[in-house]
Amino acid sequence: MDANALMAIDGLSAHYGDFQALYDVSMRFPKGKIISIIGSNGAGKSTLLNSVMGIVKPSAGKVCFAGKDVTGKRTSAIVANGITMSPEGSSVFEDMSVHENLLMGAYLPEARKRKDSLLARAYEIFPALKEKEKQLATFLSGGQRQMLAIGRALMSDPKLLICDEISLGLAPVVVGDIYSRILDVNESGVTVVLVEQEVKRSLEYSDYGYVLVKGRVVMEGETKDLSEEEVKEAYFGTGKYA
Repeated sequence: MDANALMAIDGLSAHYGDFQALYDVSMRFPKGKIISIIGSNGAGKSTLLNSVMGIVKPSAGKVCFAGKDVTGKRTSAIVANGITMSPEGSSVFEDMSVHENLLMGAYLPEARKRKDSLLARAYEIFPALKEKEKQLATFLSGGQRQMLAIGRALMSDPKLLICDEISLGLAPVVVGDIYSRILDVNESGVTVVLVEQEVKRSLEYSDYGYVLVKGRVVMEGETKDLSEEEVKEAYFGTGKYA
């Protein structure tokens, strides 16, 4: 991978008390690419994301973004640097309209100045949100909520967008539509990290992939060179990965 990546994670370890959740994790996220991090429940994906976003303080290692060490910084400072995340569960403000939800994402001073153009981009990528802009978020479908969560994350005008489990609980046809929108996000100049349990689609839509098992990276490579069968063996701990 590119040594001059937009984000570089080096030797990251994390603990919860005596329990170690991450072991010497290193990853590179090149500018302009889509990178997948694949792993089952308990693989350490959430701890990794929380460490990147400043929610969990790593016990070792560092996270560098655009040449700056952001390890353990406040989440607000990390977002201000250009990293944002669409969290698992497509969380939205249910008693607010689609439009109001999106504006909540533009809380950084620079984003507030550009809120109109950022709104226009969100509606261009997710036209279903434009159709529902005055509707309360509580009445949206699961897929529309996921689109809203991603659109709100884009309102901070990030350089890197992390999408956590965007396919969770959604019908395959809806997931396919959302993933096609992720390509549009990427083509708009945003580097995207997909954190998923779903193997096939993650490999199909990303340029480079990592497989995380029990807090360790057990496989990585350009997705065109990764065998779905071998990734699943690593994922489930079977075959030579047992």
